[in-house]
Amino acid sequence: MNLPNSITLSRLLGLPVVVYCLYDDRLTIRWIGFGIFIVAALTDWLDGYLARKLDLVTDLGKFLDPLVDKLLILIPLLVLIDLHLVSAVGVCLILARELTIAGWRVGQTQISGANIWGKLKTVSQIVAIAIIIAPLSIDNWDLYGLVAFWLSVFFTLISGLIYVIPSKIQS
Repeated sequence: MNLPNSITLSRLLGLPVVVYCLYDDRLTIRWIGFGIFIVAALTDWLDGYLARKLDLVTDLGKFLDPLVDKLLILIPLLVLIDLHLVSAVGVCLILARELTIAGWRVGQTQISGANIWGKLKTVSQIVAIAIIIAPLSIDNWDLYGLVAFWLSVFFTLISGLIYVIPSKIQS
C-alpha cells in the first residue's frame, strides 16, 4: 500500500471521534470534532495531490478514495439527522445517488477518477457539514448551514446525473 492510499485510509480513523464529539454538548469537544472533520477532509485533497505528484495513482486508490469520501460524508450526516440538524429526505437523496453510482461502477471495466462535478459535490458536502457542525453562535448560522446542505444535495444529484448520462454537459 502506497502513501496516498494510506492517507486515504487514515481518514477513517477520525470518524468515530467525530461522531462522539457531535453527540457531546461541551463546546470544547464540539470544536475538537469540527477540527478532526476538517483535517480528515483536507486529507482528501492531500492523498490525490500526492498520488498525482509522485505518480502513484492506482486502481486501488481510485476505488478507495471515493468509498472513504462517502463514509466521511454519510456517517456525520446520519448523526446530524439524529440530532435533527439536517433533513432525512436530503440525506436519503445523497445516499441514493451514492448507491446508484457505486452500483454503476460495478459494471465498469476501468475505474475512472472523479470529474469536476464529483469534486464539486464532495467539496459542497464537506463545506455544508463543516458549517453545520461548527459550534458558532453567529446570527443565522443555522440558516447558512441549511442553505449549504441543500446546495450540496443539488450538486450531488447533478453530479450523479452527469455521471450516468454522458453528454455535452460534462466538463
